[in-house]
Formats: sequence, structure tokens, C-alpha cells
Amino acid sequence: MTLNSASKLHVKARTAEYPLSACKRFCVSDDKVDWKVEFKEYSPVSYTAPSVERNPPWADVDVTKTSKTLKYNEIDGKVNRKSYTGVYKVSGNLPINPMGRTGVVCRGLLGKWGPNHAADPIVTRWKRDGQKRLIQHKKTQKPILQFVAIQRKDNKQWAIPGGMVDADEKVSVTLKREFSEETLNSLDANAEEKRKIYDQIKKLFKHGTVVYKGYVDDPRNTDNAWMETVAVNFHDDNGESVGRLPLSAGDDAGAVAWIDVGRELTLYASHEELIKKTSEIHSAHW
Repeated sequence: MTLNSASKLHVKARTAEYPLSACKRFCVSDDKVDWKVEFKEYSPVSYTAPSVERNPPWADVDVTKTSKTLKYNEIDGKVNRKSYTGVYKVSGNLPINPMGRTGVVCRGLLGKWGPNHAADPIVTRWKRDGQKRLIQHKKTQKPILQFVAIQRKDNKQWAIPGGMVDADEKVSVTLKREFSEETLNSLDANAEEKRKIYDQIKKLFKHGTVVYKGYVDDPRNTDNAWMETVAVNFHDDNGESVGRLPLSAGDDAGAVAWIDVGRELTLYASHEELIKKTSEIHSAHW
């Protein structure tokens, strides 16, 4: 399952300014992304965010300042350092981005050297009128799909409510946890509200369709650290489960809403492509 060709993948991972910083990426043209292409002038900027340099529990040690080696391309204790792209190269104790140059070395905002695994739950329902009839788009005559989106606090962009897979955590657990925390504000719910939320989530999340598993074109990516995800669609076909729960933004989200699916969407990272693939699965309007 691919989102796009490698040349198109590295677009947001080459934005001029690295997110939440004053760091300017070394400019990499489309034809110089591939490592196989000679680029003698390449002089990427070294950047690791202060939040990562403080060595929080979720981050690796700085291998550029210690003799410690990490077990790349395998399960390293509780950390999964395997990549969905296959075996990636390692040079001088540093993993090399399998999709090519980004203009930045070290980890940036990412905690792990190499792949940083995330999980993206794409929760969908059909758009309906007051009589609960499916609403079709005027041009395509296809039913309109809606998905739960959050507005990120850091850049105000709308996105799928995903998150990082914790050490030794199953992706299925991450999917449920992130969705309930970011879109239903389960952390602030009382015991009865939490029970109702988890009952509906448990029911819906029993059956999911993997939309994508692999590398993600993300503005946080660097030459030595990058995002990978498993995106799974959970569809509330009759709108009677999660489709009826009141959405409430959690701590990591500025806002949350059901958004109509269509080609006019502008979303964070590669999320537009993930939503497009989801619409194709359901033969919905795009």
C-alpha cells in the first residue's frame, strides 16, 4: 500500500522552515531527494528540538554524544526500530531516512532515531439529512463520507486524531486511546461518561480496515528520524455508535469536528491521501 511515489512523498518533509523552530532546512530540489543521486554540495542543518534534548522518557539517548549503540532494524527492548519500508541503512551509528534527503540531520522534534511509529484512527460515518437519508454530492452523485478530525494546537491544521505508539504498546491499543483522548476528551470524563465512551469505542473498534501502513511525509522528518504509521478505518455505517457521541477536544486538540470528505480538503502531513484512500474504500464522493 503506497501513498505516492517517493519523489512526491518528500514534499512536507522538505518545507523551508523546520516546524516550531527558527531552523532553516538546507534546500533539496526534487531531483536531489534520492540518496542515489550525487549531491556534493549537500550540507544539511543539524537540529534537535530542546524538548527532545532534555531526554524525556519517550526519547532515545543522543547517540551523537555517547558510545551507546541502538539495535536498528529490530526490536530493541520495548522499542520497535523496524521500518515498514524494509531494512534501512545505518551510517556512523545513525539511521538513514529510506525516502531520501530532507535538509536536516539529527532528530528534530522526533524522539526516536529511525522510525517513529504512530497510529491514525480514521473514524467515519455517512452524511445524512434530517430524515437520516444519505446525502449525495450534486456532481458525483456519490454519498458523502464524514470523518472525525482534530485541529492541531501547534499549527492550527486539521488532522486525523492519531498519536505515537508507546513503548511495548500494541497499535490496536494506541488507536483506541488516541481517539478517545483527543476527540471525546475521555481524560476529563467522569466514571459514567468514560464507561459509555469506551463501550461505544470498543464496539466500533472491533472491526477496522487497514488503509495504509508505511512511511509518512511529515514536516518533522529528518535524515535520521522519520514518521511511519498504521492508518485504520473504523466505519459507523448506520451512525448509531460513535457517530452519536458528543465530540469534545482533548488536551492535544484545539477543536474537533465531523468534516465532509472531498478533494478540497487541506490536512496535516499525508492525511489528505489517507482520507482519499478511505473514500475509495467506501466508493464515496471525493
